[in-house]
Amino acid sequence: MRILWLKTELLHPIDKGGKIRTYNMLKELRRQHQITYLTLDDGSAGDAERHSAFEYCHELVCVPHQPREKFTTGFYLELLLNLCSPLPYAIRKYQSANMHDELVKRVNAGGVDLVVCDFLAPAGNVDLKLRCPTLLFQHNVEAMIWKRHHQVQENPVKKIYLWAQWLKMRAFEQKMCRRFDAVVAVSQEDCEQMQTEYGVDSVFAVPTGVDTNFFRPRGNQQPQPHNIVFTGSMDWLPNEDAISYFTEQVLPRIKREIPDVTLTVVGRNPYPSLLELARRDPSIIVTGRVDDVRPYMERAAAYVVPLRIGGGTRLKIYEAMAMEKAIVSTTIGAEGLPVKDGLQLLLADTAESLAATLIKVLEDKTLARTLGARAADTVRQNFGWKNVAQSFANICEKTLASAKRSSNEMCARTAPLEQSKSEPLVETR
Repeated sequence: MRILWLKTELLHPIDKGGKIRTYNMLKELRRQHQITYLTLDDGSAGDAERHSAFEYCHELVCVPHQPREKFTTGFYLELLLNLCSPLPYAIRKYQSANMHDELVKRVNAGGVDLVVCDFLAPAGNVDLKLRCPTLLFQHNVEAMIWKRHHQVQENPVKKIYLWAQWLKMRAFEQKMCRRFDAVVAVSQEDCEQMQTEYGVDSVFAVPTGVDTNFFRPRGNQQPQPHNIVFTGSMDWLPNEDAISYFTEQVLPRIKREIPDVTLTVVGRNPYPSLLELARRDPSIIVTGRVDDVRPYMERAAAYVVPLRIGGGTRLKIYEAMAMEKAIVSTTIGAEGLPVKDGLQLLLADTAESLAATLIKVLEDKTLARTLGARAADTVRQNFGWKNVAQSFANICEKTLASAKRSSNEMCARTAPLEQSKSEPLVETR
């Protein structure tokens, strides 16, 4: 297949879940298929990042695009103006006439079998009349993230704004899911939700994977018996909310029982108030972006996923499983993954129960080791990237075959009409 892959960013540095999933998927697909990677480019990537793109594609096409930097005057002005837009801000900021035109040009040139839109964000740049089958790769049900963010928000002004963003995102997502020839979700739960709420027929689920050779304990880190670790991009709203919630409502409860407990937050672009909190509280360590998360995970006694909002599946949990960590998560944090409470991890959904469960794991080393061993066995046996990529390729081929059948049927229906129009009229008496 000749696949044109649509994205809003280059993948290197590979420092967040969506990038990790796409990188590993494309790296496997590239072995058997021709991949052209068409992306928006804000100019931040250097020559090394561009050169690294050829690990996952054969051709790289960058379209200059500069969204507003967060927390600037222009950013807040755009948020305000978005009140008058039918599109949610998370979609509007990635609209690009240049990407649209480049996509149409390449499809019309005849060198593309299938267009894959990676995430919902670039979908607004896909032409309605594109003469090529299209597939939407949904890492989350995006509207669900905004709905949950609205639900947990306490500031009344922000709550109203998030409610409006949720409604806009739901309308846009439903429209896009119906417009593409096929949709791929990353969990069966997401798949069923899009079928039920959006009325999408051609939607498929592919599992999340993990590099089980890379994520494996190396035995060269000194364990810290009362350290809890969280990994994830801190410029993603669900992660920011999770850590704000954990540091305000859960960590103080744990400290009452284990005064020397520490929390390590590993991930790029930590928000300002978290950095300020870490300066005041030595029990909270914030690393920012790191080249390798494994040492931080290996040193920890427990891995926590206190998400209250989000969608799709959490790659971070599979990585922690492969690292043989005892994992404590909310139900939302483990949503969409084939894991069971009490077997591969422990689930808790209130501040009190999260604190109590983590205290138990930190104090019961046998329990922690047992959970970690079961988790590692599960992920190593079932969730390598090669099988995941093959499942995705099968869906791509099925989409192509379905589009071809539809085209042939359309030709068969219109052929008699075209023939009759070309024949001279015969006068009858």
